[in-house]
Amino acid sequence: MNNKKVNTPSAEGIAAAARTATKSQNLPPVMSWNPPFCGDLDIRIARNGTWFYLGTPIGRFELVKLFSSILKVEDGKYFLVTPAEKVGIKVDDAPFIAVDFNEIEIRGEKALKFETHVGDQVIANVENRIRVERDAVSDEPSPYIHIRNGLEALIDRKTFYRLVEIGQHKKHDNEDWFGIVSASSFFPIIKSEDLDNSI
Repeated sequence: MNNKKVNTPSAEGIAAAARTATKSQNLPPVMSWNPPFCGDLDIRIARNGTWFYLGTPIGRFELVKLFSSILKVEDGKYFLVTPAEKVGIKVDDAPFIAVDFNEIEIRGEKALKFETHVGDQVIANVENRIRVERDAVSDEPSPYIHIRNGLEALIDRKTFYRLVEIGQHKKHDNEDWFGIVSASSFFPIIKSEDLDNSI
């Protein structure tokens, strides 16, 4: 029987390892890293995107950005990973917040380029889809956009309202839907007949 104790690294240790592994400007190849699980850290990402460590907000933006670059999701659970360590963290909703978007053109097609609260930029397209969930009780919409490797951003309220302003009605699964068009993809938000009462 193996009673070997797992030593969970500290947040400082994870940050140091992450800095070593992310020397270039590119995102680290976290999907190719498969280190052993080293336990859970008391790190939580709140629904508004604030990172907490030991119950206290992490005030250093560069540290939050560093941690966000080594995020990984597996079977609905979130981890910070380095080449040698993998620790679990808690995420209240989505790990990122989409705080703005710009309308751009790509080869003559309109596309929407989103930015997260930590500076990630992504174009809404067939790989990075926009989706909307609705609260079962209040019917309040929660819109998301895929950022990378299964990680999503919750689109903040002001940005969602801007999206609604440029929305269109289109056929989707043989029904009329109101939604967003970006890079030739249509992302349904709500059925057209339900629009007046729900957004």
